[in-house]
Amino acid sequence: MTSGVRQDVLLASSAPDGGGAFDRTGATSPWRSALGTLARDRSAMTGLAILAALALIALAAPYVAPYDPRAQPDIVALKYLPPTLAHPFGTDHLSRDVLSRIIVGSRVSLSVAFLSVVVAATVGTGYGAIAGYVGGKLDGLMMRVVDALLSIPRVLLLIAVATLWNGLELAGLVLLLGLTGWFGVSRLVRTLVLSAREDEFVTAARALGATHTRILTHHILPQVVSPVLVAATLAIGNVIVIEAGLTFLGMGVQPPNASWGSVFYDGMRDVGAAWWISISAGAALVITVLAVNLVADGLREALNARQLPAR
Repeated sequence: MTSGVRQDVLLASSAPDGGGAFDRTGATSPWRSALGTLARDRSAMTGLAILAALALIALAAPYVAPYDPRAQPDIVALKYLPPTLAHPFGTDHLSRDVLSRIIVGSRVSLSVAFLSVVVAATVGTGYGAIAGYVGGKLDGLMMRVVDALLSIPRVLLLIAVATLWNGLELAGLVLLLGLTGWFGVSRLVRTLVLSAREDEFVTAARALGATHTRILTHHILPQVVSPVLVAATLAIGNVIVIEAGLTFLGMGVQPPNASWGSVFYDGMRDVGAAWWISISAGAALVITVLAVNLVADGLREALNARQLPAR
């Protein structure tokens, strides 16, 4: 009888309800239910469709762009052309096609935002998980470090580092944005881990001799996936705007590479006479950030509809 109870405890600790596609009663997995809820959210699906279209355009940018985004055919006769059939978004002060620069710039802006958020989510999750699981003085010390970093406005920190690190390459920009964006994620994960480490199935796994590493990676961290996913999705829109701002100030994506921030800056050279340049870049930014926020709101509603268990 003792071995039977021990086996039941092991099953409860290693595979809580909803761990697979279907639980033992045949009910639908909570993750699948959450995806179903998301699929019924028209706003979220609209945002997802927009992001999917933007991602496809970014991936196929060299083939979709009608002109070479760096080409300067005639900087006297063809500069500041208004929108026409030949140049739907007009041309800039160097006679470059704005539509081509918007399309190619989407690859840079979206990839920088996505990769930097991956870096931030990874670092923040690891840092917060260690602080929350270990607890005690180490937790207090680690959180005081985060508090100190959070006290510095991110934009000022980015400008200071970008100024000192003159001429950032794309890899450096990704690391800069990622390594300055994990502070809030670490606090979120730390709070969730502090709560999860007292759960019954964690106590059962610890009693059965599971190592700290296994408890943390197999039983606790899966519970923080959904909140981190929502936070990361929201962060993508924020980072897109920050990257555009840094590039506008000359501290982000460097010429001759095109991004939405650089296109917006080109339009501000003579916004009265060439309004179409800034409007094109601004519209791309607004539509993308709006789509990201719609998806993030849908994810938050879907993942909060039912508490997703650990797997």
